[in-house]
Amino acid sequence: MMISVSRFGAALALTLFGLCGGAHAGPAIQTWSTPNGARVFYVESHALPLVDVQVDFRAGGAESPAGKTGVAGLTHALLDNGAGDLDEEAIANRIADLGAQMGGSADMDRASITLRTLSSAAERDGAVDLLATVIQHPTFPAASFEREKARTLAGLKESDTQPDAILSRRFAAAVFPGHPYGRLPTVDSVAALNRDDLAAFHARTYTAARAVVSIVGDVSRADAEAMAAKLTADLPRGEAPATSVNTVLPEAQTIRVAHPSAQAHIAIGQPGIRRGDPDFFPLLVGNYVLGGGGFVSRLTKEVREKRGYAYSVFSYFMPQRDVGPFEIGLQTKGSQTDDALQVVNATLAEFLDKGPTGAELQAAKDNLVNGFALRLDSNRKVLEQVAVIGGFGLPLDYLDRFPDKVRAVTAAQVRDAFRRHVSPAHLVTVVVGGDGDKAAAPRAEVAR
Repeated sequence: MMISVSRFGAALALTLFGLCGGAHAGPAIQTWSTPNGARVFYVESHALPLVDVQVDFRAGGAESPAGKTGVAGLTHALLDNGAGDLDEEAIANRIADLGAQMGGSADMDRASITLRTLSSAAERDGAVDLLATVIQHPTFPAASFEREKARTLAGLKESDTQPDAILSRRFAAAVFPGHPYGRLPTVDSVAALNRDDLAAFHARTYTAARAVVSIVGDVSRADAEAMAAKLTADLPRGEAPATSVNTVLPEAQTIRVAHPSAQAHIAIGQPGIRRGDPDFFPLLVGNYVLGGGGFVSRLTKEVREKRGYAYSVFSYFMPQRDVGPFEIGLQTKGSQTDDALQVVNATLAEFLDKGPTGAELQAAKDNLVNGFALRLDSNRKVLEQVAVIGGFGLPLDYLDRFPDKVRAVTAAQVRDAFRRHVSPAHLVTVVVGGDGDKAAAPRAEVAR
């Protein structure tokens, strides 16, 4: 597991709301490439004597070979369990001695490694040297591999009994049939992995052509160039993977999975949009009205406030490197499942037909614009945004233009964008559980 002084993992939220617009200008982003082809994105900030670094690789779960799902997560988790001539304990001690923090996360698109270090030359250079060793020369020790594999298997076996985890797996498979986004790790796929699989995955995906280095903080351009070069110098150049666009839309269906939980766990959705889609801003604003705005959203008003079917109901688009999902989610008593679904579908149908009202549109834009400053109020938050911009090829002035893009959205644009990306003919509904509600009729697993 990626470690730090406090052994934390810096999970990144790459949902549609990862960048909320506002009235302030974004940071000045400089960019270049290292000698072996890795892309670098840099923001200079001397407010604190700290430097934040994130190195992203196109090495997420979607890159796992067929039949080897789980290899991406295990590879990432074991990077700092042994590297170069250092074992796990030596790496942890070195991080503590430097006063640095190292973490990371892996999702379907990216494997990320983060570093926070003091900007003084000795500490900064030592921390960067250590991170470079971890990224470029992991050894995947046998004992660590077996331990992490066992931990992963135990987690998967436990998740196979949990309705939320079952829902996620069935929803992904139904929304993305035949696509890597629909293939999640299983007990069987992880059990079949060995250390050679991890080494081969690292050699293929942890390359300069797949790397993006983001640096924010108290460091000069010249020193940032040296840091980026050091972090990628020993990586093979490799080749950037081809960009693909998923054009497969599932047929509308309802999948019911038996589970003894009293609450039915429900997901409704389909493939939505990819990063950089021109409909991003209309969908962002419109989704705030539909289900992204918490207690002020239409779904909350109709499902929770008027009828009491659920404590929480939400919707979101998750733009990814390829077309990510649109999803509506809620939990309700098993006996209320069909009634709740009817209300959700009716609310969505009305929104697709008419779009937001003028008052709803203005409230959504005001909220998104006014929240901008909170998304850029620390170096680490700036780093996350810069990494998204660099990793997904967004314009360098994306943050500068965000407020005006939000303000410019019209009700007609929202309605038209939703009609392009959300269709009842392709909506998949997955219901897990609810059988424990005594008022609910017993049912076996069916798909229709």
